[in-house]
Amino acid sequence: MSRLFGTDGVRGIANAKLDFNLAYKLGRAGAYVLTQETRHRPRIAVGKDTRISGDMLEAALVAGICSMGGEAVILGVMPTPAVAYLTRKMGLDAGVVISASHNPFEYNGIKFFDSQGYKLPDEIEDKIQEIVETGMDRLPNPIGDGIGKKTEVKDSIHTYVEFLKNTIDVDFKGLKVVLDCANGASYMAAPMALIELGADITTINNEPDGININNKCGSTHTQQLQQVVVETGADVGLAFDGDADRLIAVDEKGEIANGDHVMAIIGKHMKTKGKLKKDTIVATIMSNMGLEIACRKEQCNIIRTKVGDRYVLEEMVKNGYNLGGEQSGHIIFLDHNTTGDGLLTGIQLLSVIKETGKKLSELKSIMTEMPQVLINAKIKNEYKTKYMEDEEIKSAIKNIEAKMKDSGRVVIRPSGTEPLVRVMIEGEDKDYIQKMAEELATLIEKKLS
Repeated sequence: MSRLFGTDGVRGIANAKLDFNLAYKLGRAGAYVLTQETRHRPRIAVGKDTRISGDMLEAALVAGICSMGGEAVILGVMPTPAVAYLTRKMGLDAGVVISASHNPFEYNGIKFFDSQGYKLPDEIEDKIQEIVETGMDRLPNPIGDGIGKKTEVKDSIHTYVEFLKNTIDVDFKGLKVVLDCANGASYMAAPMALIELGADITTINNEPDGININNKCGSTHTQQLQQVVVETGADVGLAFDGDADRLIAVDEKGEIANGDHVMAIIGKHMKTKGKLKKDTIVATIMSNMGLEIACRKEQCNIIRTKVGDRYVLEEMVKNGYNLGGEQSGHIIFLDHNTTGDGLLTGIQLLSVIKETGKKLSELKSIMTEMPQVLINAKIKNEYKTKYMEDEEIKSAIKNIEAKMKDSGRVVIRPSGTEPLVRVMIEGEDKDYIQKMAEELATLIEKKLS
């Protein structure tokens, strides 16, 4: 049985892999499993991003929840981290987000949070999957007053914005900020928060129409934001993805500050103020070696996990760390929220700029990125985890690592959603590692496609 849940919920093309029927089953199975856990009728928050398929999937999911006697608490268009926060704040039993994050509009996804705003553990997801695939006929069908209902919550965006504002002690008067909302879930919350904090804002890509989410905009396509920052003379640009759980920043020169830069900047600031627990930042295997070097200079530790913010979070919770994240911009501030939060990250970054009085370009000079090349090798989906079973591939990886010694890294990992193996090589010589990565990706394709 292949796993239905990936690292970020159930995801696929809406009305194909992820259709109305599957969403209904997930609503029913999820409500049933949560009922067994809570021993009472579950109250489940439901939020979504701006995709055209969101209404369809929301209707099916809510129908499933209500058919099991649960109460669906409708939050409407809402950033993923806002759903996690509001689930906890409102004392609900779980939260569900309908979103495919940074993916194109034709994709969508469904992911659950528990009552504390954490992603469900694998064993609970597995229980839901088992019911979806083989156990729907076993579920009860309550009648009469046993049937559930939906309620709609007004002004939940304001509750989330107030929470964000209370995580800092400064205002943003005098800061000129450009926001790229990716035509996604942050299109209301981000401008509201920054205006209320006193920033002078310019907002782009905040007119969602259901199909323009992430379309040449947001955290994965920052070219427009970079241009607008320079043209308007802004201090900083903030780019979110479709569900606003990640942030990529742009400095006043129009240059990118990715998740590694942001962790280095904020980690140093937190350490200076005695707020970085155990003087440690949790990153993934994809974070640049430059982050390690920068942290070493500041006498901070780096711990690496597998790719995926859920693995970063697991390490943080297990060992009591409060700052971690990914190069892609998922940053977790565990003192404030339980998942990656792009708007929270942006506000924390702006507070460092305001408190230090330094430009973002100066702050991010704490870290010098080593050249990093990432190439996707297209292979058969069933062979994604087989690359380390091939002796020729294993030998090629060892040869590259031996040539680079301690001045570089080779990271190979299968894509969680596509028939790809991602080949990442990091080192001092960009041309050399580009050649090595291309040769290794070609070998992997040849052997596994």
